[in-house]
Amino acid sequence: MNSIILQIASRYLKVLLWSFAVLALLRGHNYPGGGFIGGLLASLSVVFTSLSYSPQKIKNNLRIQPEHYIAFGLLFVLLSVLPGLSGEKFLMEGEWISLYLPLVLTIKLGSPLLFDTGIFFGVIGVVTHFFFTLSTKE
Repeated sequence: MNSIILQIASRYLKVLLWSFAVLALLRGHNYPGGGFIGGLLASLSVVFTSLSYSPQKIKNNLRIQPEHYIAFGLLFVLLSVLPGLSGEKFLMEGEWISLYLPLVLTIKLGSPLLFDTGIFFGVIGVVTHFFFTLSTKE
């Protein structure tokens, strides 16, 4: 499609959708669906940009191909399982560390955030791969 209005809107919506995607990931990592919903929002920005220009052009200009997002997501999911293997804990039991930032706040990071980050990247890869596969003309 060659709509100037859609192309300009896609530039602004890309930033907005990615911001909400990261916010959904970080806010929702203690609740069900944080990584999944964030991944859907991030992949929606790629799909919307592809619809405003051309899917083949956007796929060729991607810095990271969808297959690499899937592999990166699976790596994060695997890393989230490793803390449960150390010691006498269950496999997917959460482990947390606290980072103390001087005079500011304390941040708790845990293995559920690693798992949700893996889901986030995996969903981005799967949705964009499906979209690019379905949008190719043969």
